[in-house]
Amino acid sequence: MSRQLSTILTTTFALLDQFQDTLSPKTAAQAAQSTPKDADGLPLLSASSSALRAQVTKLSLLALTTPFTHSAVSGILRDVNDSILPSLVTASLLVTPTAYTKAFHSEVLVLAKAALVEFASLIQEVKIIADKKDEQKNDNKKESELVQSEKNAVTVATGRTWDACDAVTNIANKGVVGFVIRRVEQWRDLVRDAVEEIEDWDPEDDGDEFFDGVMDDDDDKDDDKDDEDSEEDAEEDKENTAALQEQKKATIRFLKPVAQIYPAIISNRLKNTGNTPLSPVSRITKLESLMLNLQHIPDQVDEAAGALYEADVDRSVEYLKEVKKCATQAVDSVVSPWDASAGAEDKFTVWSKTWLKVMDEVSKPISSATIHEQT
Repeated sequence: MSRQLSTILTTTFALLDQFQDTLSPKTAAQAAQSTPKDADGLPLLSASSSALRAQVTKLSLLALTTPFTHSAVSGILRDVNDSILPSLVTASLLVTPTAYTKAFHSEVLVLAKAALVEFASLIQEVKIIADKKDEQKNDNKKESELVQSEKNAVTVATGRTWDACDAVTNIANKGVVGFVIRRVEQWRDLVRDAVEEIEDWDPEDDGDEFFDGVMDDDDDKDDDKDDEDSEEDAEEDKENTAALQEQKKATIRFLKPVAQIYPAIISNRLKNTGNTPLSPVSRITKLESLMLNLQHIPDQVDEAAGALYEADVDRSVEYLKEVKKCATQAVDSVVSPWDASAGAEDKFTVWSKTWLKVMDEVSKPISSATIHEQT
């Protein structure tokens, strides 16, 4: 390997290690304290990740092509080391939690670091090829074509680096609001899936058929069992099943308007808003609150459903109360338009008032079911 390429490869690996450490949450948090408040890192983030992807394409082609050109590979790595990698890291650090939300800040750090990790893997494959070519040259052998496994290693590493760069470019281009919309859509889908699962659940199918079969022999031997007690147990089971059926219906009626807040908020408070939700900083706090509440709902719905499946109505109701609390707080946090003064109204504000009344109505039956304990 030429001394020049060897030196540049060493520098590249050192920079990648250093920059990965820089993008760790602790180090990035320290850097955020000295970041200018009006700095916009997203255009630079998009440009640098796109530039890295382009250089990766050139690098992979050079690695796969015989003869291996040390000077060309060195030139690409020099450009990456001198400008692209520093720009990518600088841009990532400019995306501070106070100006872009904690969730977006964390996601950018994770994606940018992933791009560095994948690029390091590709550089390692390039180094392996360079070492092989140098060994052939030192042995006065003709430079051979790469075997398929070597080509595959480069191709896979290239593809993974492309994907990582695309992820960084995508989040930078969509911005905070686009990122929030995607997350809200994911949480919406989780709530919808949970509602569908509850709808498919049949309280009469208690899953005890296997155990009933295992216990058949014992039941046959227990001829002295009180028939009257058996009838009472059967009647009690019937009452419990009926109660669970009613609680199931009440739960579904309760959750359907909860699921409606996700598309309503996306359409009226997130789409076509540009950067309005990001300035002033007070709106960032509101956006953080909105995300936390909407994220919390699917977990509570899952817990409520699990408790219902276990016939623990009281516990299910407690989780549903938490669902209502989070949903109400989410709606209240964006009840007014982003750029309007307090008390200003639009169609979402009017809708939210109706929604609150609906929630009050569907909340009334959820705690009415009574499940008897078996003795």
